[in-house]
Amino acid sequence: MRYRCIALIFQFTMNRDDLLAIIRPILECPTAPTFETAVRTEIENQLKKIRGLRLQVDSFGNLIAWFGDGLQNARYAFVAHMDHPGWELKPVRRFLGGVPEVLRDKCAIRDFGNFGMWDLPALQVDGSRLYSRACDDLVGCAAIVATLKILAEENSSSPVVAVFTRAEEVGFIGAIRFVKSRMLASDTVLISLETSAERLPAKMGDGPIIRVGDRVSVFDPAVTDWFARLAEKHKIRFQRCLMAGGTCEATAFQLYGYRAAALCIALGNYHNCTPDGRIDTEFVDLDDFEGLVRFCQAIAREDGTAEQARDDLRKRLEARLDEFPLG
Repeated sequence: MRYRCIALIFQFTMNRDDLLAIIRPILECPTAPTFETAVRTEIENQLKKIRGLRLQVDSFGNLIAWFGDGLQNARYAFVAHMDHPGWELKPVRRFLGGVPEVLRDKCAIRDFGNFGMWDLPALQVDGSRLYSRACDDLVGCAAIVATLKILAEENSSSPVVAVFTRAEEVGFIGAIRFVKSRMLASDTVLISLETSAERLPAKMGDGPIIRVGDRVSVFDPAVTDWFARLAEKHKIRFQRCLMAGGTCEATAFQLYGYRAAALCIALGNYHNCTPDGRIDTEFVDLDDFEGLVRFCQAIAREDGTAEQARDDLRKRLEARLDEFPLG
């Protein structure tokens, strides 16, 4: 009965309108590397309404959230970044983020004071597609907020932490400062949530993606394998791909001694760059987003660990050794 109730809660609270009510105000916030205040304030305002959730802003301005005393006891930490490539306008004008220089001036800039973004719609929905000037990675942030809301409605005491980082687009600055602070125990697995450039074999609309690695590194094999088994157990449609179109925070986490894994959804017009050399809105599939939220919930609810799953697999394989004796 308990699990049936949980399923009903998910259907009631996480329909598409409710998800958009989370996503819309986050995507409407302007942002650029080191200019994430509006996004952080909106996320804080949403999280403050969640029963039992504790919040902290670290010395660099990263936002951390957790239930109860779970900060040091967390098995997993979901991480997404609050910035997107954009313009610093004062005191000097310069572009911040990974976009080819030849494309940077191919769209009008909207001035937000000390920084600017391309003058593109904050959010448009057409069928199952969501278009925005900054899907990357505000959609990842929204997925974490949705996950935390569901966990609270289930009265969960899940040992998970949420981390919303700054300045990812200019070298993982917030992520590195966070892991160097050692706020999390050394055995916490950090899970990067991203929108990642759609590249075959990944296909938009075919579900969330277990990201095996990125352009420069491969992520924790045991956790990656466990994610696949967990998705199968909960009948979550998923893909499993390298997603080598860019580098994500999971790479930085591994460099500083943490185990890391990653989930993402396919992204169109990565960093606003269209295939024909224009600047336009990024876009994602809302069915993929819903699947990503379900995936995060499954991870947060699960009592087992990647190590236990690996041990079970090892035992099943070794059970066959006696069928084929030595010599």
